[in-house]
Amino acid sequence: MGKGVKAAVIGGVFAVMVGGAGYGAYNVVSALDGGGGSGAAGSAPKSGPPSGDEVAQTTEKFFSAWEKGQAATAASYTNNDAAAETLLTAYGEDAHITGVKITPGTASGVTVPFTVSAKVSFEGKTEPLTYKSRLTVVRGETTGRALVDWRPSVVHPELKQPDDTLVTEESASPPIEAVDRNGTVLTKEKYPSLGPVLDTLRQKYGDKAGGTPGVELVIRHAAQEAADTPLLTLAEGEPGKLRTTLSAGVQAAAEKAVERYGESSVVAVKPSTGEVLAVANNRADGFNAAFQGRVAPGSTMKIITAAMLIDNGVTSMNGPAPCPDTATWQSQTFKNLTGMEPDEGATLANSFLRSCNTAFIKLVDEEPLTDASLTAEAQERFGLGRDDWKTGVVSFDGSVPASGGPDRAANAIGQGQVQMNPLNMASVTATAITGTFRQPYLVPPELDGRQLATAKGLPQSTAAQLKQMMRLTATQGTAQEAMAGLGGDIGAKTGSAEVDGQTTSNSWFTGFRGDVAAAAMTEEGGHGGDAAGPIVADVLRAGG
Repeated sequence: MGKGVKAAVIGGVFAVMVGGAGYGAYNVVSALDGGGGSGAAGSAPKSGPPSGDEVAQTTEKFFSAWEKGQAATAASYTNNDAAAETLLTAYGEDAHITGVKITPGTASGVTVPFTVSAKVSFEGKTEPLTYKSRLTVVRGETTGRALVDWRPSVVHPELKQPDDTLVTEESASPPIEAVDRNGTVLTKEKYPSLGPVLDTLRQKYGDKAGGTPGVELVIRHAAQEAADTPLLTLAEGEPGKLRTTLSAGVQAAAEKAVERYGESSVVAVKPSTGEVLAVANNRADGFNAAFQGRVAPGSTMKIITAAMLIDNGVTSMNGPAPCPDTATWQSQTFKNLTGMEPDEGATLANSFLRSCNTAFIKLVDEEPLTDASLTAEAQERFGLGRDDWKTGVVSFDGSVPASGGPDRAANAIGQGQVQMNPLNMASVTATAITGTFRQPYLVPPELDGRQLATAKGLPQSTAAQLKQMMRLTATQGTAQEAMAGLGGDIGAKTGSAEVDGQTTSNSWFTGFRGDVAAAAMTEEGGHGGDAAGPIVADVLRAGG
């Protein structure tokens, strides 16, 4: 293969490519130099990007050793020989992959795409394996050698975390045929965003759904809560049927909606029951941020803060909530969005629909409120922050810690120490408009006897005021543009959350239409109505 590799690599256009780093990205270029050797005695190590010849020679040697199953030798041509040798050894010994043939594509500078053809054999079963990947050649910082920039995705593109590995064996769990609330089959092929969710459902409920295991090549993820990702089936198992609460139609709309904005997540729930109708993510890292994210929710938090103010008698929907230019709390000054006109005579409804930060901050020190009041409201009324949700898959049920100092005010507007995800905020909306907390769930609790979390919910007068304020926000306030064109009973709340190190805020939006509540978040999406708003509107349009 040597001449073919060299010709293909040298034939590429020379251009140094710089890749972005996503959630949990693996980067050892600056820390490790890899396997041994230096330039000629007495000569200074080379510097600058590797030349075309160096790229060709390094990849040729790396591919040749990999094809021969020489893990240590192949690893010596990388900048992290220990990690590379471990994974390349597992490739042959644990994954039982043999007969490897690697065909390089046309290089683009120091990046070389390639195709792997091989076979997987286990207990008399053999299946062909073909996939595409790519590698990048970098300059070793101390030796000056041209080396493969090591990352697990070189071996297979689905290997994304440092300790992910490949294994071929009898399945840990029987396969499942997941179906939606109406019996429609849900597959990764038709609903790609559901892939990690379906893998987790299989891991947790495969042995309860009545199926029998097969033999598979899988990615075993380093994270303990992450289910294996099947790559190739050598022997079919018998799938068991698993009914979920999802709606195929709403799920399809959710997946299409998040495709419009990178690093986005959305969840839809049925307020009258707590059933999850859709969960979708569009993220480079594959993380289920819709259920497991832990980030500040911005002004969508004002739903809970408004409930706290009403429940504690501080004000009411039509009561005073002045909106000055700035508000100072324990030496920290808070401002409103640029261009917001102050209104000293504003009601809570008016400050809510305009999303006036200063109005809420001015009220958080009123009697009888304390540092723990917002926490109590979130936990006792909305069922948040107690670590007791049992949705059927791994999820995070929010955090609203009791905070003193400036964070008491920041928490009230969804900054500070508050952490949420779209699942949490869809549930908050469901509780706000019904007055009843119903823990969201994806799999009926009867399947495994789970006890769903409970909370006392809201007084009906509070729920009625929150619902009306959200209606006004959707028709006259900050959510008006995003919700335009939606018929029926609608309401919403926008939010934008500032994050250290980001130049643009995260976009948040939660809303309802009829008996559907949905919430979305887009990293660095700007104002709530800019990115998250259109996502929620599309989901509500499909499900309302």
